[in-house]
Amino acid sequence: MNPIFDTARARIAALSGHFIDGAWREGTGATIPVLDPARETAIGAIAAGGAEEVDQAVRAARRAFDAPSWSAMPAAERERLLLRLADLVEENRDELAAMETIDNGMPYGVSRMMAVGSAISAIRYHAGWPRRLTGETVPMSVPGNWHGYTTHEALGVAALIVPWNAPFAITCTKVSAALAAGCTVVLKPAELAPMSGLRLAELAAQAGFPAGVVNVVTGTGAEAGAALVAHPGIDKISFTGSTATGKAILHQSVGDLKRVSLELGGKSASIVFPDADLARAIPAVAMGIFGNSGQVCAAGSRLFLHEAIFDRFIEGLVAFTQNLRVGPGSEDGVALGPLISAPQRDKVMAYIEAGKAEGATLITGGDAPSGPGYFVNPTIFVDADPSMSIVREEIFGPVLSVMKFGDDDLDALAARANDSIYGLSAYVWTANLANAHAMAKKLRSGSVKINGSGMEFALPFGGFRQSGLGREHGRHGVEAFTEVKSVMVGW
Repeated sequence: MNPIFDTARARIAALSGHFIDGAWREGTGATIPVLDPARETAIGAIAAGGAEEVDQAVRAARRAFDAPSWSAMPAAERERLLLRLADLVEENRDELAAMETIDNGMPYGVSRMMAVGSAISAIRYHAGWPRRLTGETVPMSVPGNWHGYTTHEALGVAALIVPWNAPFAITCTKVSAALAAGCTVVLKPAELAPMSGLRLAELAAQAGFPAGVVNVVTGTGAEAGAALVAHPGIDKISFTGSTATGKAILHQSVGDLKRVSLELGGKSASIVFPDADLARAIPAVAMGIFGNSGQVCAAGSRLFLHEAIFDRFIEGLVAFTQNLRVGPGSEDGVALGPLISAPQRDKVMAYIEAGKAEGATLITGGDAPSGPGYFVNPTIFVDADPSMSIVREEIFGPVLSVMKFGDDDLDALAARANDSIYGLSAYVWTANLANAHAMAKKLRSGSVKINGSGMEFALPFGGFRQSGLGREHGRHGVEAFTEVKSVMVGW
């Protein structure tokens, strides 16, 4: 095994307590064990924070927000600090990737490129925004002599609540966007995969961010998360996670009208036309649902295949899928790691059983490897229809439902793809530019990718319908941490 995993395990074992006002504070109550999902063994423990620790962190963030060391910091200096943070993440890339593999389960190569690589890219992208958050000069029509303009002002203290499926990448995206806008933050990592978030706090301090600008409180969603959402000192909530929890947060925010961004669930459609490049489409469609063991909000979990290529595509898809090695992410050659926990594995297996009971045809997978670890083999169902739970509900596991279409008109095909409470992402494979652009317009999704996939931080990311509110990434993602002020100067 790569010796970096020994280094990462030692780092994980040393992380404990909360990071508040630039210092580590031990928890005062119980601890929460953190497990390696590939081995079902404890790798460390985190403090079970609650209302008291949240209050300390929010007050520290408010003091830091009001202090001239942050509020009057030149934009170029905030840019420099973010770039320094990105450099530190890159310098510690191998260790951070190994930590993510141990803590979350994703294969090390994926963790190094996707989790940590995306984090570096996000921080560097957002580092450019402090000097570019400009308003506009507006022509005035009221009587008299007036100069009218707008500015973007930081909202204040931002609560950042992060999921367990891609914790480091999502943490760095939220933290860097909030800091670029001029906010201070209180981060609540997922209790199932919190370790890289704690490590980021160390690196932020090393980069030189003033005390209180970045705070981390660990604990459960029911205790620490709920206290953070309810705290009157929070100005902005940025949450990524389940739709049910997002609805609860939105309801909680009504009392004081906190600003809220929600990136929630998905049941994304992949559509493959008969003129698609199958050599590219087959592996991309497979990894679009099986990557990270299906624990991706934008996973293409509903596949619509044209009848002219159906048999050929399925044959290639099954062959590709059966060659994907499932195992601990620390081992060479592993393509798919474990699910995050025993309850998540059991939930996915229950959906698989429901798919069989509802009449879908299982053509590969549907079982779990023997031995320790929360593994589920990549699973494909055909003969699926929209009434089935495996088609309608977000499984968040490596389960693909396949449906067939013929020479439907594009409106009918788009209607089938749009038949969901979600609308996060969609994927279209075709060589016909007319069909590509037409489907991009008709699909009710926050993002549509033609002949590929990937995350571009310059483009906003978020969903329609119950996939969330607001956008992350791009200008929209930074401006979400600001308020717009209008100014009129008369003479």
